[in-house]
Amino acid sequence: MALTTRGGGGGGDKAPPPSASDSSLGFLTKRDTEVKLPRATRVKNKTPASVQITAEQILREARERQEPEIRPPKQKITDSIELSEYRLRRRKEFEDVIRRVRWNVNAWVKYAKWEEQQQDFVRARSVYERALDVAHRDHTLWLKYAEFEMRNRFVNHARNVWDRAVSLLPRVDQLWYKYIHMEELLGAVANARQVFERWMAWRPDTAGWNSYIKFELRYGEVERGRAIYERFVAEHPRPDTFIRYAKFEMKRGEVERARRVYERAADLLADDEDAEILFVAFAEFEERCREVERARAIYKYSLDRVPKGRAEELYRKFLAFEKQFGDREGIEDAIVGKRRFQYEDEVRKNPLNYDSWFDYIRLEESVGNKDRIREVYERAIANIPPAEEKRYWQRYIYLWINYALYEELDAKDMERTREVYRECLKLIPHKKFTFAKLWLMAAQFEVRQKNLKAARQILGNAIGMAPKGKIFKKYIEIELYLGNFDRCRTLYEKYIEWSPANCYAWRKYAELEKNLSETDRARSIYELAIAQPALDTPEVLWKVCS
Repeated sequence: MALTTRGGGGGGDKAPPPSASDSSLGFLTKRDTEVKLPRATRVKNKTPASVQITAEQILREARERQEPEIRPPKQKITDSIELSEYRLRRRKEFEDVIRRVRWNVNAWVKYAKWEEQQQDFVRARSVYERALDVAHRDHTLWLKYAEFEMRNRFVNHARNVWDRAVSLLPRVDQLWYKYIHMEELLGAVANARQVFERWMAWRPDTAGWNSYIKFELRYGEVERGRAIYERFVAEHPRPDTFIRYAKFEMKRGEVERARRVYERAADLLADDEDAEILFVAFAEFEERCREVERARAIYKYSLDRVPKGRAEELYRKFLAFEKQFGDREGIEDAIVGKRRFQYEDEVRKNPLNYDSWFDYIRLEESVGNKDRIREVYERAIANIPPAEEKRYWQRYIYLWINYALYEELDAKDMERTREVYRECLKLIPHKKFTFAKLWLMAAQFEVRQKNLKAARQILGNAIGMAPKGKIFKKYIEIELYLGNFDRCRTLYEKYIEWSPANCYAWRKYAELEKNLSETDRARSIYELAIAQPALDTPEVLWKVCS
């Protein structure tokens, strides 16, 4: 067949080059990869049907048309041969299951229970023993085994199982409880007591000891119970065990015995972290015995011993006690104790919060106990600011000032006051900053003690280490008051040498000379002042000179 080609000219047209999207070359075009979705069918008739079907009707019809469940027919065994065949078949099924999942305890238990239903107790026992060879650490298996023996009244077998169980798993309390319960049901109290003693040899927790005590009390053995309590608190020396022991004695009217128990616990556990519970219980015991003074003494002793962070409940109980039994002074002491606890908590959380320390010191000063006040002051000043910057020290330095004033005015201890000032001045880093107020207060204190030599030494040290205008002014004022004009001249010269631009120093120096009728010296001072290259307030000098 002849092929015709489009186009003309020349010696035959060439076919166009294959396109990059030609599917014949193994490439897919956009049309080939386009997903073709079925076109949505249009509903021509949108009018509702004449008969409406509800969802409930649909479900009901589905339920009615559901095929009945196929259940296996009930098998009736009519003779011993069929029974033997049934048992053989079931045993084979159980053995197959066990062979597949040998470590599954539930499969063994089902097998043993089936044998129990068949009244074949020997085989059931054999199944349990085989299971124990596989999982002897599973305490539930021991429980099932022992309950099987008890259920079928094989008492000696049950005892044997329990004995083996508690020997292998002595830390499983449930096995001991069940063993003892069986002995109690049988009325074998001596055997139960023997089991308890075996259990106590393993040093169980408090629940085991409590159950032993309750067991003895059920049979009226009070002395035995008391002896067990002694062993109990020796084994577990904790506040709750001693409190339980004391309540046991109180229930039997043995007040002195109960008090001795509490006293022994207070001596032994005063530093325990749960000592607060013990002291509260001890004080409440004394309250019930109408021993108010004893209870108050216990509260005060415990508040001194228990750390403030763990004494919140103790303070609350003490305050309630004082409101009920105490006088006005006692109530105030309790309130102070509660506030003291709050301040202790604040300074423990943030020891650099000096406002809390001021409040705490003010509280102690209102009480008036010197030793406690000094203790709080010493604790407060021990919290030195972390950085050597004056802004961090401004609140801290007032702790020292208040401490010195307290020692001087309230405690009347001048040596301690002098020591406080000395230690504070030694602590401040004067090369970086200083506090003129502290130097002046220390010097004024020495003046009040008529020790001018010490006052001059303090102010001289201040000028030498950290000169400030306030220090010069106060030092000159003291010397002027004493009439030492030569010292005043020397101090003014040092003042001007330290701060030559200070017009106040020049003016006051000249006024001193003028008051001493040294007109020429005053005129020379003014001339020197005016000749200075820089002055802070030159108009003042010119006004005076004119």
